[in-house]
Amino acid sequence: QLNASDDRGIDIVRGPILSFASTRTIFKKGFKLVILDEADAMTQDAQNALRRVIEKFTENTRFCLICNYLSKIIPALQSRCTRFRFGPLTPELMVPRLQHVIQEEGVDVTEDGMKALVTLSSGDMRRALNILQSTSMAFGKVTEENVYTCTGHPLKSDIANILDWMLNQDFSTAYHKITELKALKGLALQDILTEIHLFVHRGGDRLWMILERPDLPLALTGCFLLSTVDFPPSIRMQLLIKLADIEYRLAAGTSEKIQLSSLIAAFQVTRDLVVAEA
Repeated sequence: QLNASDDRGIDIVRGPILSFASTRTIFKKGFKLVILDEADAMTQDAQNALRRVIEKFTENTRFCLICNYLSKIIPALQSRCTRFRFGPLTPELMVPRLQHVIQEEGVDVTEDGMKALVTLSSGDMRRALNILQSTSMAFGKVTEENVYTCTGHPLKSDIANILDWMLNQDFSTAYHKITELKALKGLALQDILTEIHLFVHRGGDRLWMILERPDLPLALTGCFLLSTVDFPPSIRMQLLIKLADIEYRLAAGTSEKIQLSSLIAAFQVTRDLVVAEA
C-alpha cells in the first residue's frame, strides 16, 4: 500500500511496485493486492508506466487505485479498471455511527448539536468525527452554537441578523453592523455569502422582514413573513447572479470590504424592486 505521502514517481512504479507484482507465490493461492491511495497525485509518466505493469501481471496481481478526481487519471488506466463511485453519506448512515462514538467516548451532545454535526460535515464521516472531537475538547458540551463557533461557521441567527440589516436598514447602518459582527465573530465574507445563498436559493429558517419606511403605502409597512426569503422569481434570479459575481470576485482575491458593500447594495436594490412591484 502506497499513500500520497510516499514518493510515487516513475522510479517507484519501475522498482518496488514492479518487483512486488512480478514475484509469484508458489504454494499460496489468490492474488497479490497493490493499493495506491490518492492515485490522482501520480505523475503522467508514473501512470503510463503503471499501465504496462497492470497489463503484464494480471495473472497474480490486482491493483486498487483510490482517487478524488477521476479526470486526473489517464484514460489508458481508466479503461483497465472497473470504476466504483462512492458518494457522500446520508444522515441515516452517519447518525448511528456518530451515536456509537458518542456513547463509547462519553461525550455530551444535544439534539441540535447532532444536527449541526451532520449538516456541516456534508456527508464526510471523517470531518464529522473531527468536528465532534474538536468541539468536545474546546467546550465540553456539543451544542449547535458550540459546533458552529468551533468550526468558525456563521450561526443561523447571525445570518438572519445580517439579512435583516441588509433588507431593513439603510446602507451605512447595515455596513457598520455587519463589519462589527464579522470582527466580533471572526467571520469570512465567503462563508456569509454561502449561507445567504442557501437562504435565497433553497431557503432556511423563516425570516421576519419588517419594513419601517414612511415613503411606503400603509399596506406595505409592518411585518412580512418571508418563507425562505421569498422574492419574486425574476428578482431572485437577478440577486443570485449578483451573489455569483461577488463570489467570483472574492475567489480572485479582491477586497472583502468592497465586496461586502456590493453584497449589501445588491440586497438593497432587490428590496426596492420588491417594493416597486408590490
